Amino acid sequence: MSIRIVIADDHAVVRQGLRMLLSLDPELDIVGEAANGQQALQAAHELHPDVVLMDLMMPVMDGIEAIGRVRKELPETEVVALTSVLEDTTVIGAIRAGAIGYLLKDSGSDELVRAIKAAVNGQVQLSPQAAAYLMREVRAPEPVDELTDRELDVLRLLAAGLSNKEIAYSLTIGEKTVKTHVSNILSKMNVVSRTQAALHAVKMGLVETPE
Repeated sequence: MSIRIVIADDHAVVRQGLRMLLSLDPELDIVGEAANGQQALQAAHELHPDVVLMDLMMPVMDGIEAIGRVRKELPETEVVALTSVLEDTTVIGAIRAGAIGYLLKDSGSDELVRAIKAAVNGQVQLSPQAAAYLMREVRAPEPVDELTDRELDVLRLLAAGLSNKEIAYSLTIGEKTVKTHVSNILSKMNVVSRTQAALHAVKMGLVETPE
């Protein structure tokens, strides 16, 4: 089953290059393009992609606002931020809005394809530079409710980079049950993305800091 992708970037040559690059992988299917955040949101509603590759600096509606709208209105669609900008405000803004990945445009093709496939599996994928920014910025959360032992187990595995399927196998539970636990974890921790939850898990000492 192919992974449906929408490419959102205000530069046509970038969209064309990404389309050519990603089309080399038979598992990836480019179903649409967008030249600004508003078009990206509209395309996501119309095409129901698995992943939106989202540039952050776009006219009409910027990428960070578009990420937040997509994640709120279409929670089954994951968003990977793909940008040339690496600043505290953009990295933190994109992750807070709900992006599951953050890559720079100079990333290698293998890294990009890996990030898309990881996003579909619910795995966090950050460029090393973005991860460093986030680890400095993130604060240990104050959960509204205590996490259950099972939720802590799921959070540890999530933060270790496991997909929903891998977490289900490891804990001998159903994949739907994992998704329910993840949803409860995000709610209790007052965060909107798995990425934020994973970073908080590191800050809380639940998992070791990644190298």
